[in-house]
Amino acid sequence: MSHASDDPAPSTLGRLEDQLLGGPRTLTLAQLAERAGTSVERARLFWHTLGLPTSQADAVAYTEVDADVLRALLEVAARYEVSTRTAVSMVRAIGHTTDRLVLWQVEALVEHLSEKYDLDDVSARLALLDRLGVIAPVLEDQLVHAWRRQVAAIAGRFAAEFGAADGRARSGDELPLARAVGFADIEAFTRRTAELGSHELADFVQRFETRARDVVTGAGGRVVKTIGDAVLFVGDDVRTGVAVALGLAQTFHDTASPVRVGVVWGRVLSRFGDVFGPPVNLAARLTAEASPGEVLLDEATAAHLRPDPTVVLEQLAVREVAGLGAVRPVRVAPAPGA
Repeated sequence: MSHASDDPAPSTLGRLEDQLLGGPRTLTLAQLAERAGTSVERARLFWHTLGLPTSQADAVAYTEVDADVLRALLEVAARYEVSTRTAVSMVRAIGHTTDRLVLWQVEALVEHLSEKYDLDDVSARLALLDRLGVIAPVLEDQLVHAWRRQVAAIAGRFAAEFGAADGRARSGDELPLARAVGFADIEAFTRRTAELGSHELADFVQRFETRARDVVTGAGGRVVKTIGDAVLFVGDDVRTGVAVALGLAQTFHDTASPVRVGVVWGRVLSRFGDVFGPPVNLAARLTAEASPGEVLLDEATAAHLRPDPTVVLEQLAVREVAGLGAVRPVRVAPAPGA
């Protein structure tokens, strides 16, 4: 018969929670709401929006720090008249991003411990549990540093792009941001990875994402998201977008995973860490039409590159594209010697 004292997990978890949560769980949901000066319904909405489940009404599951954070959020929202919709969107962004971030980091560390110490998956996860108290503060510092650098970077882009704006209002129906939007998609991803084991598949995807991100950022673009076998990127001008596209095509040209790339210049909406609008849809369709190693543009985007001695443009035959009708793609390639 096992005894609680025989199992180190509860005490390990307890110490870790005290460290991460700023103290023990002492509050029910109703007490959390009372401490934060709000209703139980709003407290529950905040918790769900953060991506965390609420416990039974009488469960002691929350800390004084939880109440302080919720109170501070509500006070700022009230002071600056932030709508509930906006507040929920911002909290959801934090919850969604940190959930993916923590999962990514933890799985990477589990894989590291498994390989380094020749552990099975369960043993590697328990080993990580013992080490999280030491590792978490380092990851937290890196997160805050990266967040600050990203805020500074986007502030710089705003200043450069809009600082000299003439103040003229745009059409209410016009999407706000002019961007080059592109997709790079691994050719025959499902077939190429069908026989890979879990470690081999993880390595394959990680290598693709790492190399793709390096190419995108190196050419001055930004990765919007990766989707296993594809990367969605943006550039602030046409030439940056095309430079990213050609870089991706060239980088993966002589590998077992060549990519097809489509790039479109147009106006998009940026929301929820993603971009939306007709250029995104057209770029995805052009990517599907491209051959491995090929970069396709639409005619309007190609027109922005003329004249440009560093690239060669080749107008292709008109073809019917699902959902878009007749489209005449333009193939772009580096000029000889460029």
